[in-house]
Amino acid sequence: MARIDAFFKLMHEQGASDLHLASGSPPIFRIRGGLQRIKYKILENDELKAMLYEIAPENKIKVFEETGDIDFGYEIPGLARYRSNFFMQKNGIGAVFREIPSKILSAEQLGLPDIMTKLSMLPRGLVLVTGPTGSGKSTTLAAIMDHANRNRKDHIITVEDPIEFVHENKGCLVNHREVGSHTKSFSAALRGALREDPDIILVGELRDLETITLAIEAAMTGHLVMGTLHTISAAKTVDRMIEIFPTHQQPQVRATLADALRAVISQTMFKRIDIKGRCVAFEILIATPAVRNLIREGKTYQIPSSMQTGKKFGMQTLDDAIMELMQKGRIHPDEAYNKCVDKAKFKPFAKSAPLDFTEVG
Repeated sequence: MARIDAFFKLMHEQGASDLHLASGSPPIFRIRGGLQRIKYKILENDELKAMLYEIAPENKIKVFEETGDIDFGYEIPGLARYRSNFFMQKNGIGAVFREIPSKILSAEQLGLPDIMTKLSMLPRGLVLVTGPTGSGKSTTLAAIMDHANRNRKDHIITVEDPIEFVHENKGCLVNHREVGSHTKSFSAALRGALREDPDIILVGELRDLETITLAIEAAMTGHLVMGTLHTISAAKTVDRMIEIFPTHQQPQVRATLADALRAVISQTMFKRIDIKGRCVAFEILIATPAVRNLIREGKTYQIPSSMQTGKKFGMQTLDDAIMELMQKGRIHPDEAYNKCVDKAKFKPFAKSAPLDFTEVG
């Protein structure tokens, strides 16, 4: 057993989402969104480096010593997987570990809206799950993929950096590929996937022009493509997908994306006040003909209005989802106010000054 495994077991027992290890500091857990130091000595650089190198593959150590950054997956059988990141900082080596549960929670267990499981049964198209770092995108995507795995008889290819949730073969054949270990890059894996007879392709992160181009192409050629982006709303996700292209290509990209897109799920995480734990507010955009026309015409600023009138298609705005959670007594009005879009709508419920004073109207 690696020495660091004791921290992972304590992390699991405490219900922490992340473990922070840094030279010159004691270990720190992130629990329910906040950092909490644990009672342990200050970690010295040489001691921490030896502890971290014990679990890192040799090829990853080589890359880390050349570049100062690496990502990889680490697993303790029967406990959990961990998304691992090593980095260099002023006092020496540092690392952050995100726990990925070994058991994939179903859409029903997570309380996902019914429309999300319907998305997993689509024959083709692009489905995006977006939100800030730590908002639970991977967990949502894993539940949607699990529903497909249980209810379809197809070939699923996942491309991640590193592999997070591991799906067993159920109704589907699932092949997991890790960037850096099984393929050179997201774009190389996507290019290869088109020759590997997939029905569903999961892309861990759409992070550059080439990967986004290939994902749209795959969606247009009869595959269901699912991926994540670090954007904070459905409309901004569409803008980001288009704006990453050179200006002269954007009119064509708008038309192609309008045809390829099926849905955007944008989510925000909240600390619960009724019980221990956290909950998620979902913004859901379905690419109806009206929405497709707005994308083609460059009128993405009108998408929120279409979402308001598209509830019968399963759409909902982030503010409506936040309001529902607040009215059910699950989240604090102040947090609702700080994370909502329309501040005026939530201001009467807020009990204290906003955290971000720059947003005050």
